[in-house]
Amino acid sequence: MKKLILMCAPFSSRSGYGNHARDIYRCLWKLEEYEIKCLDVRWGDCPRNALEAPGEFNDSLKSTFVEQGPKGISLDRQPDIYMDIRIPNEFQQIGKVNIGITAGVETSAVSAAWLDGCNKMDLIITVSEHSKMGFVGAKYDKVQNLPDGKQQKVGELKLEKPIEVLFEGLEIDTFKPLKSSELKTPISKTLDSIEESFCYLMVGQWCNGGFGEDRKDIPRAIKTFYETFANKTAPPALVVKTSGATFSILDREECKKKLNAIKNQFPADVKLPNVYFIHGSLTTEEMNEMYNHHKIKSFYLTTHGEGFGRPLLEASFTGLPIITSNWSGHLDFLDEEHCLLVSGKLEKVPRSVVWKDIIVEESQWFVASTSSVSSALTFIYSNYNECKQRALQLMETNRDKFNTEKMIEKFKSILDKVSVDIPTQVSLNLPKLKKVSKPSQPKLPKLKKVTGASV
Repeated sequence: MKKLILMCAPFSSRSGYGNHARDIYRCLWKLEEYEIKCLDVRWGDCPRNALEAPGEFNDSLKSTFVEQGPKGISLDRQPDIYMDIRIPNEFQQIGKVNIGITAGVETSAVSAAWLDGCNKMDLIITVSEHSKMGFVGAKYDKVQNLPDGKQQKVGELKLEKPIEVLFEGLEIDTFKPLKSSELKTPISKTLDSIEESFCYLMVGQWCNGGFGEDRKDIPRAIKTFYETFANKTAPPALVVKTSGATFSILDREECKKKLNAIKNQFPADVKLPNVYFIHGSLTTEEMNEMYNHHKIKSFYLTTHGEGFGRPLLEASFTGLPIITSNWSGHLDFLDEEHCLLVSGKLEKVPRSVVWKDIIVEESQWFVASTSSVSSALTFIYSNYNECKQRALQLMETNRDKFNTEKMIEKFKSILDKVSVDIPTQVSLNLPKLKKVSKPSQPKLPKLKKVTGASV
């Protein structure tokens, strides 16, 4: 009998965690060593339509879904391995072995609640060395309240369970270089209509927060682009593929409003380069075509921090030159030799983004230097052929090291370590019992009837 794995994750959501959950399932599905059951949960307000398209993979994943009712999850036995792919304060213990899988946080440290959640599990798996250090480096005082109202330190809260890094591998047949003749989706026709022949591409969710306070730092990056190429003859353009938490019309209009607010920071007599806005859900094929379009020359995102940075890896799989921050999870697969990694400094996260049990007030994130970003934009525009050659070298390296098959290999090695602790179910083979005949009873003498007694 195959070992039973129960996975709890936002499988159907269009989100970073949804992508990662589907990657983890894909690894187990291809290994064919386990019986897999999946519990699909929400991920904030993100749309839950990622599995709508028919296909072998989507159909396989949906066929594993189980329900959670008042009496619990509908399973016929306890899972041998339970995998919880959410944020750590939501982790549960359901299996004989319990594994917490999380992208961690994009800042410098995780919360005490996350450490508590991780310490409930037998193993933690995260996506990058940066994310791992956010767990390993976080420490908090354990205190108890005294009768006089004071608090006394009684210990230290830290990560006590083993932690492994498993990168987010990509399918090499999904994200790959394409010729212009192979671009056939509507997004390519949209890009064809852009008048500029040199465009930077920005991809990322526009999170909450004021100017410079959203996690991807989209407004500041757009403003720096404007400043760099303002009043220039024949400037390049910027294509921004973004959305908030949903792909609704209201969300689209809100994004437009924020884009216009950035543009309106400049005097009317300043001639600004064009910024094009793409909103909504794109398929992986459309994303790959966008990275490959002949007018898209560079991927540009000066993020405050990434647990992993999946779009950056996708772009590198197509040979697209990259400008991004010199900090956090994407440095596992990007380097200064092949990319333009901009300088900056670590700053305390703004109060507006502090999020109970998720982003702690004491943590820091990266703020890119405006002058360094501007220099990178100018350099790649003036030295494109050199940057493209370096990007093609990185493409070969990353396609070899960070593909799905390599992810499966590493995941299997991690599971092999924990599987030895799972009791193996064995059948009980008893010897056959021989039929024993019933032993004969000894014959008793017949009793004579007595009719009375003499006195």
